[in-house]
Amino acid sequence: MSKSRGRFGVHGGQYIPETLMNAVIELEEAYNHYKDDPEFNRELTALFNDYAGRPSRLYYAEKMTKDLGGAKIYLKREDLNHTGSHKINNVLGQALLAKKMGKTRLIAETGAGQHGVATATAATLLGMECVVFMGEEDTKRQALNVYRMRLLGAEVIPVKTGTATLKDAVSEAMREWTSRIDDTHYCLGSVMGPHPFPTMVRDFQSVISKEIKQQILEKEGRLPDVVLACVGGGSNSIGTFYHFIEDKNVELIGCEAAGRGIDTFETAATINTGRLGIFHGMKSYFCQDKYGQIAPVYSISAGLDYPGIGPEHAWLHDTGRASYVPVTDDEAVNAFEYLSRTEGIIPAIESAHAVAHAMKIAGSYDKDKIMVITISGRGDKDCAAIARYRGEDINE
Repeated sequence: MSKSRGRFGVHGGQYIPETLMNAVIELEEAYNHYKDDPEFNRELTALFNDYAGRPSRLYYAEKMTKDLGGAKIYLKREDLNHTGSHKINNVLGQALLAKKMGKTRLIAETGAGQHGVATATAATLLGMECVVFMGEEDTKRQALNVYRMRLLGAEVIPVKTGTATLKDAVSEAMREWTSRIDDTHYCLGSVMGPHPFPTMVRDFQSVISKEIKQQILEKEGRLPDVVLACVGGGSNSIGTFYHFIEDKNVELIGCEAAGRGIDTFETAATINTGRLGIFHGMKSYFCQDKYGQIAPVYSISAGLDYPGIGPEHAWLHDTGRASYVPVTDDEAVNAFEYLSRTEGIIPAIESAHAVAHAMKIAGSYDKDKIMVITISGRGDKDCAAIARYRGEDINE
């Protein structure tokens, strides 16, 4: 893998306007300085452990294992983190870094709202201003999270342009950053955008695979055979995969949102339907129309409906190190209900995509094989949407 300027094979890079170059260079220099700084890492570890509740549990899903009749299934419980998802890992890292850089204001984009809630939380904790951009469509789907962000003191700005979803929120946040570089840090929520974001966000999220490795060795005395996680931009999945990339016997599977199917236009499965392109400051795979314009994408999950994928995932796909499979809305909703009823764990609809694929393949593995699924978030935020999907209207 080429490490120069954040390249992963042909993917990555810094495709940004001149006006943002200084901010990105400043961020890269600060990150390179602090990432190996013992004091910074001590502070971050204290925040992870004392505030976010890490290490998160690695739970043996005994009933699910017996029911599916194959591999032994463990769940990495990122849903137990403070604010309810893996997003807090990256946000605490970036907010602390921004504070060290002398920034007083955080801006962020959000889809399902979990990254926005995490950013608002960290900003409050560290005494910073916070503005969150969220597609107008997503503010309706995730009204509870909008309320939570405002409750935490953040300003939430609905984005009405384009498809009024995650990609438009990213575009708006980038525009805002361009206009206020001096006091503002853009706290990007996934492993995407211009270098150093894909590397930096991965490093903060890699605590997931670091813990899985330690925990599974304690419980089983060996590494897992297969590791699964859902993929939108790809931060929880790259965090889940990272410390296993060199362990060639560990199979890595990313589960993409296929929406109504990869044979329809209503999908967000980038690796399965996208082509190489440049968008939001990076070269990677994107869902595009025949003219090369970014195509509208769809998923029941507000957190997975991004039309691209992080450059490191694109590279893992190119090299065959990880495989990326499409999971439909129907399959994800079934898995959402299945895990709730089998293990008493209500997963985020994003995470349910990974559960769905595990349900499909677990039986094909021998009983002595070990499978780990990252439950990237909890599903309270999705209950109203899933109820609607099943034809029931509940008031939040």
